[in-house]
Amino acid sequence: MNVGPTKTIGGDMHSETELMLKGYGLTTAEMFYHMPDYPHVLNTFVWQDYDLAPDHDKLLKFISFWREELDGPLHSVRFVHRKMISPGEWRNVVGEFTYH
Repeated sequence: MNVGPTKTIGGDMHSETELMLKGYGLTTAEMFYHMPDYPHVLNTFVWQDYDLAPDHDKLLKFISFWREELDGPLHSVRFVHRKMISPGEWRNVVGEFTYH
């Protein structure tokens, strides 16, 4: 059962719920970079994806890509990581009883 949009991790397709159950959390990074034509001007770019803390392999891979392939040199990066759910918080509910 796929719930929500799918993401590719290690060549396999996973739903966002499956990723969260495997320990992935939402990582948001704000990159400050120098404009290529105006080096004294800073601009920002926001990147967001599911990643594993504390290693943040996907974020580090994106930063490496930025440094190798893009013209605007990075000034700084700040990021936040948030686990949406953990494996212990998820339960399959089959039925529900309501009592007034």
